[in-house]
Amino acid sequence: MKKVAFLFMLCSLNLAAQKYELGKVTLQELEEKVCAIDSSAAAAILFSKGEARFDYVENKGFVLSTNVKTKIKIYKKEGYEWANKTVEYYIGGSIKEGVTFKNEATYNIVNGKVEKTKLKSDGEFEEKVNEFWRRKKITLPNVKEGSIIEFEYTLTSDNFGSLDEWFFQSSIPVLHSEYKTLIPEYFIFKPIYKGFIQPKVTQEKRFVALPVFSRGAGDASGKNRNASVDKEQYEESRTVYVVDNVPALKEEVFVNNIKNYISSVVCELSGVQMPNANYKDYSTTWEGVVKVIYQNDNFGSELRKLGYYDKDIDGILVNLKSEEEKIAAIFKHVQTTMNWNEFKGYYCNDGVRKAYQNKTGNVAEINLMLTSMLRYAGLDANPIILSTRGNGISLFPSRTAFDYVIAGVQVKDQIILLDATNKYSQPNILPIRDLNWFGRLIRKDETSIQIDLMPTFNSKEVVNLMAEINADGKITGKARDQYLDYNAFVYRYNYNGLTNVSRIEKLEKNYSGLEISELEVLNNNDLTKPIIENYSFNSTNHVEIIGDKMYFSPLLHFATAENPFKQENRFYPIDFVYPHQDKFSISIKIPDGYAVETLPASKAVGMFDNKAVYKYTISNTANQIQLMYIFDVNTAVIGSEEYEEVKAFYKDMVEKNTEKVVLKKI
Repeated sequence: MKKVAFLFMLCSLNLAAQKYELGKVTLQELEEKVCAIDSSAAAAILFSKGEARFDYVENKGFVLSTNVKTKIKIYKKEGYEWANKTVEYYIGGSIKEGVTFKNEATYNIVNGKVEKTKLKSDGEFEEKVNEFWRRKKITLPNVKEGSIIEFEYTLTSDNFGSLDEWFFQSSIPVLHSEYKTLIPEYFIFKPIYKGFIQPKVTQEKRFVALPVFSRGAGDASGKNRNASVDKEQYEESRTVYVVDNVPALKEEVFVNNIKNYISSVVCELSGVQMPNANYKDYSTTWEGVVKVIYQNDNFGSELRKLGYYDKDIDGILVNLKSEEEKIAAIFKHVQTTMNWNEFKGYYCNDGVRKAYQNKTGNVAEINLMLTSMLRYAGLDANPIILSTRGNGISLFPSRTAFDYVIAGVQVKDQIILLDATNKYSQPNILPIRDLNWFGRLIRKDETSIQIDLMPTFNSKEVVNLMAEINADGKITGKARDQYLDYNAFVYRYNYNGLTNVSRIEKLEKNYSGLEISELEVLNNNDLTKPIIENYSFNSTNHVEIIGDKMYFSPLLHFATAENPFKQENRFYPIDFVYPHQDKFSISIKIPDGYAVETLPASKAVGMFDNKAVYKYTISNTANQIQLMYIFDVNTAVIGSEEYEEVKAFYKDMVEKNTEKVVLKKI
């Protein structure tokens, strides 16, 4: 026991004494063959240290500087991608940012010694993302299995409405993650945590020397110099967040956005108290967040602008009586007239007038314009801010939680959701990026309510198929496939613009073993009607012949052959995107000289509360097999606590899907 205690104490002392600095690579580290906490890892982050601090620059004000140091061990070739690092920075408008890299190096063992290879100038690149963003990228040299790579970068920014999100977790193991913030007393930041792993947090305050300077009363950056500071030091809060031995974030099927579940912290500015000035509240409540957004000139003022579309809308509204007709007509006008420039956000850039004139705009310009037109028509329309699926779920009051805005119209007891940035969306059929739990509708009086963005109706796919099996086991037939609501939206988004040849190639890839011909697609561009897909097909690998018997699944190429839920445990909600129904009506003619020996039993299975249901009804009359199969997913999101039930449900469904009809030669 004494020996164990001594070893434990020694280990603790070593951990406590360990310093996480660049340039200190040992033979022992390079010789390590597998990660200590995950032997399957292709690479591991040995440590990642970040520090966000505010420095005062004379005649400029406070500047945010974020410094990051990272050390990574490469175990396998699959980990080589970690030798590339990219950092994006903003250059648009009055806000300026910059990125500098240094201390980039690769370490290997050469002749029993540690060899260091520094990054040369040709290993650093700068790229233009768009007119607002640039990126710097480095590619470290001489990377092999067993290498250790290091790099450091600093991002400087005039903007600090929030500090960059710090991720404690990654797709590879992280042995040590440390994030430090040094914040002057003038700024109040609120930490917002995500994920299942909480960091150890320590905090201290100290005084920092400051040259005498002048600052503006309400300017968070200190750039407006109308008020003087009467002290030469200020109090600084130092907060350190630490996590050790963090497992890799594992991908799971049917996950909304894996970033929603990465353990992280983001610090958002909630208030500013400059010397000799009133406190400026950026608020940490939803009402405060909404007020700040609405009062911004690039949101509320743009929403109130009139006079640039009046004649067009007056012409559209002629002879329209009902609210639904007016909504549909105005929405179609904006959708067909405007082109989205791919920029997200809830603030306008060029403004709604210029966007309408140029027929091109960002999300805010298109959907605030739409909201304004709907109000002009006498409708109760309001903007709805939301966070897209790629941005994460907005669980806590935060301006940075949102990155998008759509329109909502109150009609009786329903709010119709509208997003005119996509050419295939419709009222209450939003682009998939918008389907991310909740948004907030902002009224004219700057109050708000939470809006459920998730569809509650089932989007259907209805298949009618007639097939015939010949004596050689070859199947020929015709299929009619109808896609409704969100299924139609997804089909148009994926397939419109493709030639018939390309569509056939995609179908044959989806349905392995099928040869498709005579493909006809109806209602490609009539969004009010379902997509209808007609085709002929043949297959030689869906029937197995053994002796005098034939075996096949009556669902043919539509059978789900594998359970997607294989993991033992589930940590994240199961996200089906939208509720849906798959309905198959299949008629199969069996070959002459054969009779049905075995037919699968009809069956109906449902989860608790009917969140998912399948009904399998099969019959045989003379030489025809008839199958009616319905699979319903009645809720878009199912919690991880119900994973075992979902897994068992899918297991049962797959077994039924793959159950065989047996024909015997007579």
